Amino acid sequence: MIPFRVTTTIKVGLKSLMLHKMRSILTALGVIFGVCSVIAMLSIGEGAGWEAQQQLKLLGRDNIIIKSIKPPEEEVANVERGRLINYGLTYKDAERIATTIPAVKVVVPMKRMDKDVYFGARRVTSQIVGTVPWYPDIANFHVARGHFLTFTDMARKNNVCALGEGIAKKLFTYMDPLGRAVKVGPDYYRVVGVMEQRATLKKGSADDLNLDIYIPLTTARERYSDINVRITSGTFQVERVELRQITVTVNDVKNVPTTAKIIRQLLKRFHKKVDYEIVVPLDLLHQAQKTKRIFSVVLGSIAAISLLVGGIGIMNIMLASVTERTREIGIRRALGAKRKDIILQFLVETVVLSAGGGVLGLIFGVVIPLLVTLFADMRTIITLWSLILAFGISVAIGVIFGLYPASRAANMDPIEALRHE
Repeated sequence: MIPFRVTTTIKVGLKSLMLHKMRSILTALGVIFGVCSVIAMLSIGEGAGWEAQQQLKLLGRDNIIIKSIKPPEEEVANVERGRLINYGLTYKDAERIATTIPAVKVVVPMKRMDKDVYFGARRVTSQIVGTVPWYPDIANFHVARGHFLTFTDMARKNNVCALGEGIAKKLFTYMDPLGRAVKVGPDYYRVVGVMEQRATLKKGSADDLNLDIYIPLTTARERYSDINVRITSGTFQVERVELRQITVTVNDVKNVPTTAKIIRQLLKRFHKKVDYEIVVPLDLLHQAQKTKRIFSVVLGSIAAISLLVGGIGIMNIMLASVTERTREIGIRRALGAKRKDIILQFLVETVVLSAGGGVLGLIFGVVIPLLVTLFADMRTIITLWSLILAFGISVAIGVIFGLYPASRAANMDPIEALRHE
């Protein structure tokens, strides 16, 4: 049971706050805004980090992605007009990786071409992707309707295709694309499937899988040449690229770093120049997690400064309050109040201000991220630890910044305090 002296001291402290309601509210605003900003910033940072990590997870933790890249610009600039530029990954590279590295579970070669695709009067520029039937399993990219390419399609070099969700909407709007045919160049391809909507960091970019059209790799190899003519500024360049990308799946996540090194050495042996790049999603995921932690610490530190300012505001007001209530303190001491009673009285006032501001800050801190998600279409994630951290800091600030004013009030000479006007 709380002693009578303690309950009386707490009541006196609360009564003092109620006598100056406006000043108490204004003093608590610093804590309210501080707690609110801590939660809001951490939730926005958490949401941004989550989206980046989700994108990397979609690439596959046990995958290694190898992409063809153009030679350096200075090298291309020296190429004579019309001369063939031969670079990038080859079918032999895919075969070597699949047959010589024990840790490799499966290999997915991909051939990409930018083409105009027609359905009736509609025309859309898309990427035609020649790939293999097991591509969706490796890319975590699944069919929403119909089915993907089959081994029979590969063997017979059938003119069939699966559409990305975005390109299906552009070409067919509200029509069902399954069973219909789209025209690419002189050839027609029957739609056998539509892929599910795939999240992407930047819609409409070259990496937006929703705008791709998938055909059998054997069909792509037979129908479309590896040679591409590029016309720019009155000149033209002739490029030859067999494969734009090779995705390698490793049998165990632990073997990913070692396998990536072996692939790098293997390609280096058969490529005179570095006309490829190797992307390891596992490394990118670890880097993204590290960046998210740093980002959260930075944002939390910036927001914590506002809490610190709020604490300084509380201490400033309490020091002024001690000066104003010097005679009151003297009377209480004369009536028998001990120093610890005076300290408790002022600590109660500061803790009530900081804790009350912390509760209101929690409410606003939860509402603001929800509004950001609603109106800015930006994902925010409110974590329990951020709520506990923000509220805990607000209460701690109340205690820390209330100790000095409380100690100063308790150490006053009672006789001098009674003489104060």
